[in-house]
Amino acid sequence: MIDASMSRPVYITTPIYYVNDRPHIGHAYTTMISDVVARGCRLQGRTVFFLTGTDEHGAKVEKSATARGVTPQALADVNAAEFQRVLRLFDISNDDFIRTTQPRHTRQVQAMIKALQARGAITLGTFSGWYDEGQEEYYTETRAKELDYKSPISGKSLIRASEENYYFRLSEFQGRLEEFFNANPDFIQPSGRFNEVRGRLREGLQDVPVTRTNFSWGIPFPDDKRHVIYVWIDALMNYASALGLAWPLARDLGVPSIEGCAGSTASGAGLESDDATLAQLYESRAHFWPAHTHVIGKEILWFHAVIWPAMLMALELPLPKRIHAHSFWIADGQKMSKSMGNFVDLETIDRFVAHYGLDAWRWYMATQGPLQAADADFRASHFHETYTADLVNLVGNCASRVGAMIAKYCGGTLPDDAERGGEWPIRCEKAIVQWREAMDAFDLNAAARAPLELLREIDAFIHHTEPFKLAKDPANLARVESILSQSARTIRVAGVLLAPFLPTKMDELATAFGGSALGPVHAAGSHCNEFDSVVSFHLPKVGVSIAKLALFPRIDIVASA
Repeated sequence: MIDASMSRPVYITTPIYYVNDRPHIGHAYTTMISDVVARGCRLQGRTVFFLTGTDEHGAKVEKSATARGVTPQALADVNAAEFQRVLRLFDISNDDFIRTTQPRHTRQVQAMIKALQARGAITLGTFSGWYDEGQEEYYTETRAKELDYKSPISGKSLIRASEENYYFRLSEFQGRLEEFFNANPDFIQPSGRFNEVRGRLREGLQDVPVTRTNFSWGIPFPDDKRHVIYVWIDALMNYASALGLAWPLARDLGVPSIEGCAGSTASGAGLESDDATLAQLYESRAHFWPAHTHVIGKEILWFHAVIWPAMLMALELPLPKRIHAHSFWIADGQKMSKSMGNFVDLETIDRFVAHYGLDAWRWYMATQGPLQAADADFRASHFHETYTADLVNLVGNCASRVGAMIAKYCGGTLPDDAERGGEWPIRCEKAIVQWREAMDAFDLNAAARAPLELLREIDAFIHHTEPFKLAKDPANLARVESILSQSARTIRVAGVLLAPFLPTKMDELATAFGGSALGPVHAAGSHCNEFDSVVSFHLPKVGVSIAKLALFPRIDIVASA
């Protein structure tokens, strides 16, 4: 059932991507599925703020830059620009792109750290334990032993480490987190991930470091320049800093203005002009908090599901509605690896997009990806089968078939329907409700199935009624017109619901079937003010032009790399 919460503003975030390497299928997937939901929310008339960006501090960036003979900032600038280029290439509708080297972010991170210190949530201490260099994550002896002293992500051996750091007193939030999880069983999706977190939580929480001293590429810790803020603490705070939640706090705590803010001076794409301009901007963004959904990969769930909520509790800020931790892509049944040659990198993605089109890539990502607990197998043959079955044979063929019959039997205009829609308005309304509920639940498979089922039903309807045979007798004209009118209107409704997945092609369909393109409602900062009207079965009016169209051509499978 659709409730009042569906009218509230929506804040959707991807993780910010680490800049020590170029974009690949993992980045593309997370961003694409977030974009589908953002577009779906805008289509329903909801105001959306969709955030992505880059995570630019830490030992790995410093190490990579040194190996390449450049500064960490230079490396961050190059790779951040590449991520932004890819966003444009994929027509991603993000409202902001945040970089953790931007002073607007560094100032607020220092403010939040100072606030946590003032509340006794951060203290100085010494850590002795195990360290995962690849993830830049510390583990206790108990946890390291469970992992056989190997990284759960890279498989590389953990390193024994001892270091003086400032610590966030995570252990003090054990009870509050357990109470929150008990009251919010849908906080972490899918449910299997929630069970994983709760199982680990029962082992007891340890305090976590918020600073490092063995490298310098990071945001300086307030009032103690021996330390830089741990990259994971810095990164998590981007969700708050993009909305300016700590901007008043920075002013009240005396954190320097952006002109004098400690840290680097990365370009802010016009957002670094002055404090007054930013303060005004952040006033317009504050209502988007708390986040509707943090979309992440499963490997970073602990940071988002436990450490981030505890920090928000300490800062007395509302917690996000949901964290969705998807699984991984594998390739041809094996873990992706550059050395094995099965890694789906940007060049591979470009090849698929060039061959099948961007909408086809979006469709495969959204409907065949690892959204739930299981990993997803990326296979060229499966991609081609999905494209042919869903887009060519169903979406494209259904629209082409009905458009061609309207051209042949009705002069190319939408005919009158003496039956006034028959059962199709009810079927469409049912699909709309299913689609809206699925979108709100971040269930993209169910959201895609609702309009696809409408199209399958139209195919069956045409097969059963056979308007192409009825049209041979002029006495059947009224019946033929009703069949084709009902079919065209239902196809148009299905096209609207498919638009977040297939924005370019569904704009073509909307235009061909007597309406206007939906493109503007998908753009960042836009939304549809009349969703009920746009998705109404009773549009368009009788007599409007219905054009024949070929949405998805039948093509050969993409050539091997």
